Amino acid sequence: MGEFGRTPKSDALFDPGARRKTVSLTINADLLEKARAAGINASRTAEAALERALRDHHREQLRKEFAQDLRTWEDYVDKHGNPNDDWREMCRDADAT
Repeated sequence: MGEFGRTPKSDALFDPGARRKTVSLTINADLLEKARAAGINASRTAEAALERALRDHHREQLRKEFAQDLRTWEDYVDKHGNPNDDWREMCRDADAT
């Protein structure tokens, strides 16, 4: 279900069934008036935008973690060599016998 570049829906970052809470937001008055006139539900639109922003934030955090993990792996390989090289050599030796 997860397309490349999209967070799968099963990775819920929040409880979509949680109760809704009344909050106070400061929004451009003209924008709000025109959105209401167009029949746009400001609460649902804000909720969708917050979900998208949270998913984007989460995706960026994961990207940073993956980049750090890759740097750690590269540092290990620089210091100790690639352990896959030993594995490949063992496989070649096994195939030769």
